[in-house]
Amino acid sequence: MGRVLWHVTMSVDGFIAGPEHDMDWVFEQPAPPEASADVVPRVGAILCGRHTYDVGQRDVGKGSGEAFEGAWSGPEFVLTTHRPEPPSAGTRTFLSGDIRAAVATALAAAGEGDLLVLGADVALQCVEAGLVDDLLVHIAPLLLGDGVRLYGGPGRERVDLELVEATGTVLRYRVLRP
Repeated sequence: MGRVLWHVTMSVDGFIAGPEHDMDWVFEQPAPPEASADVVPRVGAILCGRHTYDVGQRDVGKGSGEAFEGAWSGPEFVLTTHRPEPPSAGTRTFLSGDIRAAVATALAAAGEGDLLVLGADVALQCVEAGLVDDLLVHIAPLLLGDGVRLYGGPGRERVDLELVEATGTVLRYRVLRP
C-alpha cells in the first residue's frame, strides 16, 4: 500500500492559495524541479475537499483546473459533508463522513501508488488525524501577503516534521507521529 502525501506549492510567506483561493500564481512559476519529478508517476489516487473541487471547476482550462495540469489521470475522490454531489461530477467519486474512512477508501483505490491529498481543509483533517506520511513543499519565489495558510490557526496542535530532502526550493518532510 502507498503512502499519504500532501504535496503543495507555498509562497515564501506561507500561503498555499491566494485571496479568493486564487491558484493562478502557482502556474506562473517555472516547471516543477527535478526533485519532485517522481511524484506524478507514484500517485495512485487523489483525495480533495469540495472547495478544491469547486476551484478546479471554476478554473477549467487553466493549470489549476486539473491535477498536475492534466499530466495525471486516475481515481479522484471528493470529500464533502455539506454539499451534495453535482449532477456532472465526471469521473470523480464523492464521499461523505469521517476523514479516516475517506482516506481508507482512496488508499484502497490507489493500490500500490500513493494517495495525494489536495486542499487545505482535507489536508488539515488528515494531519490532525495522523494520516499524512509525507509533506512535499515547493517554495515559490513570491510573497502573496494574504490567502490560505499552509497550516495554523486557533487551537491547532504542533506537528513535528523530519526533513528528508532539501533540493533547491523543494522540501520533503516525513510527518512524525507522537
